[in-house]
Amino acid sequence: MSESSSEFLRRLPKAELHLHLEGTVTPETLVELSERHPAGRLTLEQARALYRYADFTGFLLAFKAITERLLSADDYELITWRMAQTLAAQGVAHAEVYVSVGVVYYWRRIEFEPLFAGMERARLRAEREFGISILWIFDAVRHFGVEEAARVFRKAAEMRREHPSIVGIGIGGDERRTGAEPFRELFAEARDAGLRLTAHAGETVGPEGIWGALNIGAERIGHGLSAEHDAELMEVLAERQVPVEICVTSNVRTGSCPSLSEHPVRRYFDSGLMITLNSDDPTLFGSDLLGEYGVVEQEFQFTQEQLRELAANSVEASFLLPERKVAMLRAIEDAAHE
Repeated sequence: MSESSSEFLRRLPKAELHLHLEGTVTPETLVELSERHPAGRLTLEQARALYRYADFTGFLLAFKAITERLLSADDYELITWRMAQTLAAQGVAHAEVYVSVGVVYYWRRIEFEPLFAGMERARLRAEREFGISILWIFDAVRHFGVEEAARVFRKAAEMRREHPSIVGIGIGGDERRTGAEPFRELFAEARDAGLRLTAHAGETVGPEGIWGALNIGAERIGHGLSAEHDAELMEVLAERQVPVEICVTSNVRTGSCPSLSEHPVRRYFDSGLMITLNSDDPTLFGSDLLGEYGVVEQEFQFTQEQLRELAANSVEASFLLPERKVAMLRAIEDAAHE
C-alpha cells in the first residue's frame, strides 16, 4: 500500500460493524488487567501465549481465556477506551461492537449491568474526545443453548430502555454445534422489543447456515463465507442487498478460509453483494480495519473508488439514525475528492 493510498484510507470515514470488544484486548493490556485481581499476574510472554492457536476451536479457547480476566467495571472501561483510541487512529467514525454477554452469564454467572457501566463511561468519553460513535450489540453464544440466549436478549431489551446505545442482538459461537433455527422465537421477541438482528453465519458451515440466519430474520450476516457455494443464495443476498460483514484476515487465521487468495471478497463484490469490511477480533488476528482495507486493495485490486464504496456500504448497513448516516456519507464523498 503506497503512502498516498494509506493516507487516503486513513482519512476515509469508515464504520466497523463486526468487532468484538473482548477481541480488542492486547496482551499488554491483559498483563495490566492481571495485576488488578487475585488470580495472579501474567508475564507478557504468558499473555502472548494465550493468543496463539491453530484452528477455530483454539480461537474460541483463546477468546475465553481473555474474557476470564475481565472482572470489573473498571476493566471494561479500560478496554473500551483503548478500543476507541485505536479506532479513532484508523479514521473509524462509527463502530457497532459485539460484547459477549453470553459468556458473562454462562461461564461466570455474574450480572452484567455493573460491567456495562464501565463500557458506557468510556463510550461517552470517546464520543466527546474523538467524535466517534459506538453502539453495542449483545451477543449470545449459540452453543450455550436457547435458554442462555434468552437471558442475553431479554437483558438487552430491558437495558435498552435506559441505554439507547444498546442497538441489537446477535448469535456468535460455534455454528458447527447448532444452527439458527432454535433461536427463531427469540429473534422475533427481540425485534418486537425494538432491537436490530444480526447473526454469525456461514463461517464454519455451509450455505445452510446463512439460509437459517435469513429465515429467522437476521438483518446482517456475519462472515457469510460459504455463500458462494450456493448460486441461489448469492442471488438472494444481491437482490435483497443483505449486508454481509466480511472479515478477511479473521477467516484465514481461523482456518475457515484455506488461504488469502481463496477468499471470496472480490467475487462477492463483483456479484453485487453489499459487503462491508471488518476486523472481527483484531488482537487475536493481527488485523485492524485500516489494514483490512489495505489487504483488499493490495491482494484483490480494489480501486480507491471501490474502497470508497465499501466505506459507504459500512455506513448504509449500520444501525445508525438516518441523519447520522447522511452526514457520514457526505464526509466519505468529501474525503474522496480531497
